[in-house]
This record gives sequence, C-alpha cells and structure tokens, in this order.
Amino acid sequence: MKRALVVATVENFLTFEVSDIHLLQELGYEVHIATNRTEAAYSVSLEDVYIHDICFQREPFTIKNIKAYKELCALVKEVPFDMIHCHTPVGGVMGRTVGHKYKIPTIYTVHGFHFYNGAPIRNWLLYYPVEKWLSWWTDILITINKEDFKRAKKFHAKKVAYIPGVGVDIEKIAGIQVKKEEKRKEIGIPDNAIVLLSVGELNKNKNHIAGIMAVAQLRNKKLHYVICGQGELKEKLLQKSKMLGIEEQIHLLGYRRDIYEIYKMADIYLHPSYREGLPVALMEAMASELPCIASNIRGNRDLIYGVFKGDKRYGLFCPSSIQALKDNIQVFCNDIKLQEKCKECNLEKIIQYDKKRRDKRMRNVYQEELF
Repeated sequence: MKRALVVATVENFLTFEVSDIHLLQELGYEVHIATNRTEAAYSVSLEDVYIHDICFQREPFTIKNIKAYKELCALVKEVPFDMIHCHTPVGGVMGRTVGHKYKIPTIYTVHGFHFYNGAPIRNWLLYYPVEKWLSWWTDILITINKEDFKRAKKFHAKKVAYIPGVGVDIEKIAGIQVKKEEKRKEIGIPDNAIVLLSVGELNKNKNHIAGIMAVAQLRNKKLHYVICGQGELKEKLLQKSKMLGIEEQIHLLGYRRDIYEIYKMADIYLHPSYREGLPVALMEAMASELPCIASNIRGNRDLIYGVFKGDKRYGLFCPSSIQALKDNIQVFCNDIKLQEKCKECNLEKIIQYDKKRRDKRMRNVYQEELF
C-alpha cells in the first residue's frame, strides 16, 4: 500500500484540496493529512482519510512551530510515506524540510508567493530567500498563476508545473436554477435592487471596505452590496456602513452553503482584494455568468482582461483606488450591453479553468512526472 501525506497549516484550507485527495486515492494511495484541526473554521468531511492533529501556527516566526516540526517528524518516522504534498507557507516549509530529512519525494503547491510584483520590500527580504533555498528540496513546485510560474522557473526545484488553481465546476454551476425574486426576498433585498456581490474572508486583504466606500460615494439607494464570508473584520465593516449611513444597503451573510444560488441572484461581482494566488470566488462568479470587476493584481489578471468601452477598459482597477472602483460600478450599472459583453468574455475564458481539465493535469503530475 502506497501512502501519501498532505500537509496544510489549518484544516479549512483542505476544502480546496478535496479533488487532489480523491485523485491520490484513485491512484491507490492511502491518504494521511497533517493539519491543525483546532484552528479550523469548519470541519472537512473526507472518507477513508487519516487526519493527524499537528499544532501548526499560521504565524511562521513563532517558537510553537518548533513543536509542530517535532510532531511532524514523529509522524513521518511512525508511518512510512511514499510522498508528501504540502500547502500553505508554514506547511510548505515544514513538509519540504521533513521530506528532505527523511528522503521522501515532496511536492509543494504554492497558492501565491508572498513576494510578487508590487509586494512590500519586507516580503522580498523575508520570504524570497527562504523559498529559493527550499526549492532545492522540492521535487515538484506547483504554481497556480502565470506570474509565480515565471518566477518559480528560476528556482532550483527538479520540476516546475503550472496547475490553474483548484478549477471550477462549470457544469455544476450551469445547472443551478434560481428565482431571483425569491432568493432576494430571503436575504432581505428589494426586487428592483442592483445587487453587487463579493465572496471571501472578512480580512484586510480582501478589501471589502473598498466596496462599501464605493457604494456610499455612488449615493444610489438601489445599490445593495452582499458579502459572503466570515472573519475578524465583520464588526468594523458593519460600523463603517453605519457611519456612512448605508447600513440598509450592506448585507454580511457569513459563511453560506447556498453560495452558487447567491451568485445567480446577483447582478455584478466585485473582487477588490490586494493579493491573490488564483481566486476561486472570482472563477465561480465568471462561471455564474456575472460581469466582474476585480483589482488589477496577480491571479485576477490571469482570469479577466476587462472589457473596452470606447478607448477605456473596465473590469480591472487599482485596489487602492475607491474612485476607480466607483467608476467601474457606475459604468457597468448604466450599460447593459457592456455587462453582456463582460459575461461573454468571462464564460469564454473560464473554460480554460474547468475542474475536469484541471484534475486531468494534476493527475498527470501525480502519475507521470513524479512516480
């Protein structure tokens, strides 16, 4: 029996890796997962998988991770693994260090380097040399966007592969049927509203505050901004919307299991984040036939190019510019033809990121390139 170890700092991250776990099982691997279950936002349901609770900490520079490293070493000595596939920055450091120490073939999927075009100099000084050094101990380095792929090819991994994120289930999303009026009533949104939607954790990086500020400045009572996700900034976002006098137009829905239905009842999708690897939510919005407005950053640029109206391109904007976001929203709201053009472009582009295509490429990595 071949055994594979999947390493990820926190358990909720594994929701993005279910497909890979199933691929490993199909290839005859007994799959083990090393993760910190106590920090999970919600549990992951996986069949025939062994989950080992390791006290990983998200903060890389903490002494507690020494204990996590020792626990991971003990696990690897106890169970004879044939390969390690690690994720997340801390998981990537731990997994590759242990893999090198015990001579186990190791894959690392980087879901977005912390050093990127426009990143703070601190990120380059701290993370770049560590990542370049660890690449010597990496059998396959997987990147999920083109900027990272180009940079990773200059490192020392035995193999660098490009896999387009976790993919998106286009067929499943296309099959979702929703009555907009009923869904909006359920959430508390008027039938005649223009619904803006964002999906993502409520943190500084996701930059939901930009959407709230843009709605306030547009002074259009028909605009309603729906945000799906959990996170530490919930109260601050609510307070900001109240301070701006638009609390009735802002809807923080938390974590939703009906997210595909919510995409289908929205009019325009906003993705204003500062940093991304390859955002699943943006892919899902594109597959849901939504016109999308996204920050002009790595990952987002892989997915959408924006659409032209006259000599100006709309759909991409600088994440620090509320004015640019506001202008994009206003133009899309006033131009139904531009919305339709954006939908067509998105549907054409997202085919490249279909889950079936993505899984086929990942299977090749597991089956042909390493083993």
